[in-house]
Amino acid sequence: MTEDFYRRADGVREPDPTLGKNYQPASVEPVPPAPPPEAPPEPAKPPKRQRVVLADPRSRRTTPTLRARLELEQQTSWGELLIRDLVKHQLRTALGLSALVLVLLGALPLAFYLWPGFAALRVIGVPLAWLLLGLLPFPLLLLAGLAYNRLAERHERDFVDMIES
Repeated sequence: MTEDFYRRADGVREPDPTLGKNYQPASVEPVPPAPPPEAPPEPAKPPKRQRVVLADPRSRRTTPTLRARLELEQQTSWGELLIRDLVKHQLRTALGLSALVLVLLGALPLAFYLWPGFAALRVIGVPLAWLLLGLLPFPLLLLAGLAYNRLAERHERDFVDMIES
C-alpha cells in the first residue's frame, strides 16, 4: 500500500500538511538583574596570630631510626639484609605450620592402615575415618591460617620496633 502511494506521488513524499500551522513565537520574559554582591564587613580586630608547630623538637627520634629507614629506602646491603631476615622468619613460620598440618593429616590414613580396628570404628553410624578425613581438615586449616597470621604480624611488629629503636 505504501509503495503504491509513493509511486503515485512520483517518488516524492509530500510534507506533513499540519507542519507549522500552529506556530506561535515563544514569549521571552525579562529576568530581573541579580542583586549586587555584598562586601564582607571589615573585622573589628585582626585574629590573634598562632604559631604552628609541626614537630616538637623535644620528641625528636634519634638518628639511628633515620639511618635505618634510609638504609631500607635506599635499598643498601644492610637494608636488604634486614628485609631478607624478615622474609626468612616469615618463611620459617609458614614451613613449620605447613609441616605440622601435613603430619597431622598424613598420619590419619597411616593410622587407619596400620590399625584396621581404628578404621572400623563408627560414630553415629558413620565410619570414623570419613569423619576425620572429611571434617577435620577444615578447622585444622582455619586454625593454622589464624596462627600463621598472628605469627606473621608479630614478626612484622618486631621488625618495625627494631627499625624504630
